[in-house]
Amino acid sequence: MRLLEKLCMACAVSGDESQVRTLVLEHIRPIADEVRVDAMGNVLATRKGEGKDHLRVMVAAHMDEVGFMITHEDDKETGFFRFDLVGGIDVSALAGKPILVGKDRIPGVIGAKPIHLSTVEERKRDFTLEDLRIDVGPGNNKKVKIGDRATFASEFIRQGDSLRTKALDDRLGVAALIELLKNVPDNIELLAAFTVQEEVGLRGARVAAYTLDPQAAIVLDCTPARDLPVWQPDNRPRQDNTIYNTHLGAGPAIYIADSATLSDPRLVQHLINTAQALDIPYQIRQPGRGGTDAGAIHVQKHGIPTVSLSTPARYLHSGTTLVRLSDWANTCRLIQAALERMTPDILKSER
Repeated sequence: MRLLEKLCMACAVSGDESQVRTLVLEHIRPIADEVRVDAMGNVLATRKGEGKDHLRVMVAAHMDEVGFMITHEDDKETGFFRFDLVGGIDVSALAGKPILVGKDRIPGVIGAKPIHLSTVEERKRDFTLEDLRIDVGPGNNKKVKIGDRATFASEFIRQGDSLRTKALDDRLGVAALIELLKNVPDNIELLAAFTVQEEVGLRGARVAAYTLDPQAAIVLDCTPARDLPVWQPDNRPRQDNTIYNTHLGAGPAIYIADSATLSDPRLVQHLINTAQALDIPYQIRQPGRGGTDAGAIHVQKHGIPTVSLSTPARYLHSGTTLVRLSDWANTCRLIQAALERMTPDILKSER
């Protein structure tokens, strides 16, 4: 939990993942057999088990998060800056959000005209980026420059089995992969890839998979839990949500398909068999939109058998993400157990 808090509080908006990369390297250099940082900024680490005939398995988790980039200073005195989005963020929910800008974590707020001062026409339309500014205040403008990244200023709060903070997508996966490197099963060679720029097109994973050239790959990520109640338009009692995607508290989500990947059915079944054998709760992520680094990994070289395993979370790509710690713990249990039970025979069967 202490490691996870440090990772979440770091700013690692896509393209500037250095703060998280530093933490990752600090924890894995003493334990990995080989560590390198490639031209993209991915951290690639290798650790072999003690057995023979290792299966070379890549496990990937992305270091980056959604956020903002400073693009223009409106005025030299006021501290107002225009900005662009990095990754998928809902513009209409940004007004009034506190943020931190740059490596010095300059505090600011995303400002917009107050609703009670807006015209009727303005109230009828959603905010656009042109309506919003990042306000760091007079004086602080000299500490901010074009190209600086900004992230949500969120607290790290544990409430029983719930945890809420920013960037759990995918610091949960990063923390789990660090722990996995400390406990590599004897039967595999673990190729750990802490990837960059996932939120803007799976770019780091494409390079990492080509370099590592594994026999199989598993992606650890965070997936939306669309398990909120659905109310009918006339405010009658809620109806069943049949497009839930995943539920909090139901365990890790195994991917069959998303917009970028049709998971390898042998690996899907291996995860299911492992979960059932060890009584680890799991759920099947409903096929549909979204994607993970698996979308880039599985099409490298001659093709790489790949599957994704994610911890469900509410309110992704916002200032506060909410997860159940039991789901994260069971994600860690399932990936560890699945690797321990993994043999070359799984991949020798027909897909």
